[in-house]
Amino acid sequence: MIRFFLIEDDAVVRRMLERIIADSGLGEIVGQASDGNRVSIDQLYGVDVVLIDLLMPGLDGIQTIKKLQAEGFTGRFIMVSQVENKEMIGEAYLQGIDTFIQKPINRLEVISVLRRVADYLTLEASLQSIRKSLQILDVKGREQPASGLKNPSLDGDNLSQKARQLLLQLGIASEAGAHDLLAIVGWLAENERGVDRLRDLQLKELYTQILTKLHGNLDEQALTKEVRAMEQRIRRMVLQAFTHLSSLGLTDYANPTFEHFAPRLFDFQEIRQRMQELEAGEKTTKCRISVKKFLSVFYMEAKAI
Repeated sequence: MIRFFLIEDDAVVRRMLERIIADSGLGEIVGQASDGNRVSIDQLYGVDVVLIDLLMPGLDGIQTIKKLQAEGFTGRFIMVSQVENKEMIGEAYLQGIDTFIQKPINRLEVISVLRRVADYLTLEASLQSIRKSLQILDVKGREQPASGLKNPSLDGDNLSQKARQLLLQLGIASEAGAHDLLAIVGWLAENERGVDRLRDLQLKELYTQILTKLHGNLDEQALTKEVRAMEQRIRRMVLQAFTHLSSLGLTDYANPTFEHFAPRLFDFQEIRQRMQELEAGEKTTKCRISVKKFLSVFYMEAKAI
């Protein structure tokens, strides 16, 4: 049974959610708060899912999520809001929310969302159990008998394996840019500031640094040519992931891969537009995508697997 915590300034909404969750049999409410300032990590012990309002007095939903994550909370977040500003919604997804429940509260929507989250948590627990078993076997196989220490390259190899798994999920494992993406993941892993460093760089500068590391000192003309080629490969690959996820959503809006990755890797308004294009049989797209956002989120998702 899922343990929920409510953070919502509207007492009426809290009572509605409490009643819906109790009637559904999907879990129990173990605590409530009227704003983010009234919640600490101690209150969330054993909590699986936090349902949180986006706009609240004091700390808003996004600020509260940041605070709780910084304090060590690792559970899931579901945002409850009537906000339609896509920038705010995008920021919420970047902070790690799983999905939205729209206001005004609709009982059927709430139950549908909570069931999907419950299924995801069950699947996640099963996968985690399998991963732990595999990691134990992997570490035992790589231990050095003399010192008992793990192979120092284990963490890097493990991240690369996770990134390859993610490539398969996104339908881009066979794309020419896949090897470039793995190189970017490796570069971010070696860099102390990781994603923060990526935000500071222009993409061409990032590609230049990676190509210089891979191929040594190329002359300016050759380096410019390689950077342009890498840029094109990565953009084509990101477009393929964009189309793949849109296609999954068009076939089944509740597809877990679509539901999890589409709003994180891309602007969801653009995803919806691409779905409409695919439905109309259009092979090309007028949608705008952020390659830098894709790279940042891909790296964070690979680390989180």
